[in-house]
Amino acid sequence: MNLKKVIIAYKARDAQSKRWAEICAKQLENHQCQVLVGPSGPKDNPYPVFLASAGQPIDLALILGGDGTVLTGARHLAPAGVPILGVNVGGHLGFLTESVEEFQDTEKVWERLLEDRYAIQRRMMVQAAVYEGHGSNLEPVSERYLALNEMCVKPASADRMITSILEMEIDGEVVDQYVGDGLIVATPTGSTGYTVSATGPIVHDGMEAISITPICPMSLSNRPIVLPPGSVVSIWPLGDYDLSTKLWMDGVLATSIWPGHRVDVRMAECRAKFIILRENNSYYQTLREKLLWAGTRVRYNSTNHTN
Repeated sequence: MNLKKVIIAYKARDAQSKRWAEICAKQLENHQCQVLVGPSGPKDNPYPVFLASAGQPIDLALILGGDGTVLTGARHLAPAGVPILGVNVGGHLGFLTESVEEFQDTEKVWERLLEDRYAIQRRMMVQAAVYEGHGSNLEPVSERYLALNEMCVKPASADRMITSILEMEIDGEVVDQYVGDGLIVATPTGSTGYTVSATGPIVHDGMEAISITPICPMSLSNRPIVLPPGSVVSIWPLGDYDLSTKLWMDGVLATSIWPGHRVDVRMAECRAKFIILRENNSYYQTLREKLLWAGTRVRYNSTNHTN
């Protein structure tokens, strides 16, 4: 990997991640690297400036924070093909990040990157847009939205909890109507996020698939569905008298959805690229550590599980 131009985004209003960003920027500049640094948060978005000011390709995006900070970066950087190195500084679960312990000796990290001693993991994303009327209308009335975890269609109101009525089509065929708190359309990466909290399936992040999970449905027959990656999921709000239905991308508000409009969700053309530094990168170890699974409880000496 060349380290000629690097961008560093740190968790806004977090002193620890800002301090790490300053240390890394100084070290990279000593390697004759051009570095752009900025905070990332609900009210801070450095990526348009980063991408607009890039006179040459960006070799690396170093993102210091938690999963939310990394998700924001992925939505902006995936279309440009910028590889992301996420480090869990000031975050919580850290499904998408390297642990800060792996990142203590930063000079060795730069050496590994320059010597190509790392792996690249490409993760599927989903895209969504709002359309008017029937599925034959393919001209969107909104911009295209990207998500690494999930798209969610659910109402939002400042003064009361609203039950939504949503009709869903898959590849042009009506599947069901859902009365409840909304629908989550997730990637395998997102299956350990909002989806798993809504009792949806956990899907290995090495797969390409789309899962649909109802949020607190009023019918026990409404169950999660896992679809092939080429499927197109269309969602219509019905009976939305309060005009409260919204489209959310990775937990961030994307746009409002009006009666007569539909949301089409499909696999995105781009993929998020993550740099993996861990030598023994295990998906199942991540599940055990982040979800606090017990792992093996029965201790035995036999290697063939017969005793």
